[in-house]
Amino acid sequence: MDPLPLLKDLVRVNSVNPSLVPGAPGEGQVAEVAREAMRQAGLEVAMQEAAPGRPNVIGVLEGRAPGPAIMFCGHLDTVGVEGMTDPFVPHEKDGRLYARGAQDMKGGVAAMIAAAGMLAKTWTRGKLIVAAVVDEEHLSIGAEALVREWQADMAVVTEPTDLTVAIGHKGFAWLEVSTKGRAAHGSRPDEGRDAIVRMGRVLTALEARDRELQARPPVPCQGTASLHASSIAGGREISVYPDHCTLVMERRTVSGEDDTTVLAEVEAILAELKAADAEFEATVALTAYRSAYKVDGAHRLPATLGRALEQTGRSGSATGMSFWTDAAVLADAGVPSVLFGPGGAGLHSTVEYVTINDLYVCRDALVETARALVDPRP
Repeated sequence: MDPLPLLKDLVRVNSVNPSLVPGAPGEGQVAEVAREAMRQAGLEVAMQEAAPGRPNVIGVLEGRAPGPAIMFCGHLDTVGVEGMTDPFVPHEKDGRLYARGAQDMKGGVAAMIAAAGMLAKTWTRGKLIVAAVVDEEHLSIGAEALVREWQADMAVVTEPTDLTVAIGHKGFAWLEVSTKGRAAHGSRPDEGRDAIVRMGRVLTALEARDRELQARPPVPCQGTASLHASSIAGGREISVYPDHCTLVMERRTVSGEDDTTVLAEVEAILAELKAADAEFEATVALTAYRSAYKVDGAHRLPATLGRALEQTGRSGSATGMSFWTDAAVLADAGVPSVLFGPGGAGLHSTVEYVTINDLYVCRDALVETARALVDPRP
């Protein structure tokens, strides 16, 4: 099965995540494209609604003989398209396909469905599950719904890894920090307290904490933890002391850290600022958390995929990715996973492309890996 025509069909459909861009259409229409492609590939297809109008598409190959359950998983949603020209018109140039979602990650979705189509012709043992899910770019409600009903012994998440085998990545936490002031006329400083200035103290302390985190030794296949300020808002009018200021921040985590760790970290910073100024008032709340992830490099899955990749003349050595993926959700549900997908550039940028030849290498490596996992030969 050829992944390139399928990829073109997928990127022609606007599937911008509505949780990121209010009013965006989401994954409903592109799910129909994926469903038809899986059906044509010879899979039994089920739709699973993760949220109204936002269905996961799950295709299954069931062998007659017992064997392990292998999953290929990728997401159908994309980030927004502001600043792009013709984001849903696939354009080929110099061995690349340009469009929103071409690399992140409809290229990987096309490769995994195409691989399933090749495997369907001779599939006799075990089970292959091909899952195209929603909402990875926000809070992964698709992957969460998937693992509630579908289990596998191992999974390949076809995120863009430049054809390397990735066995780990960072996690993340989103936090909201609020500072409190006192509204007063701008001419009466004795009556007012400036919540925005007080947030400046928080930002300075967070910057120092970020430097400390990034100075630590990197965790293998994950790197270093970090944090950054994402957005900030506060105040009422020019001549009024602001009585409130709110900061939204992100904390990237590594193994050994969790939601309790990052919340306590910011609470300690606010406590120190309070100790230095009795009038300082601030609170912090954790709004979202996803764990860091790592699988043992000696696990059968990365080892088998690495050998399949080496047959193409490429390195099969395991590495890590900086970005978070649904592999962590699968792992939390007991499904060891790796990341493996085609290369390209432009993740979340205004110019995005996938390397066309990588689609075929990815497809073929997935085929060889699945065959070796369900029917190991000495």
